Amino acid sequence: MTQKRKRELILIAVLCLAALLLLLWQRLGSGKHGMRVIVSQNGTVVGDYPLSKNREDVFQTSDGGTNTLVIHDGEAWISEANCPDKVCVHTGRISRPGEIIACLPHRLVVQISER
Repeated sequence: MTQKRKRELILIAVLCLAALLLLLWQRLGSGKHGMRVIVSQNGTVVGDYPLSKNREDVFQTSDGGTNTLVIHDGEAWISEANCPDKVCVHTGRISRPGEIIACLPHRLVVQISER
């Protein structure tokens, strides 16, 4: 193997390692303390909570609809809803900026935001 080929392989290995470390840093908590859970209903913000603080809230519609939002250990999810399809419940947990849970029957949107 030539000297040039060895340097190329070392460079590729270093770049791959740097990419892996960046990915791990991003996934394992690059600052969940600055992230927020924004809850909107009918286009109006009805809740703004830190993702780093555990809590549970119930959001109600004027016609009796309910959604239970849980924020725990840096993740947010809808644990219960009385809508017919429960897509919001089945969406699961969100924790990264830009991720959204939507309940169309109740016009509720939960979004992770960096602020």
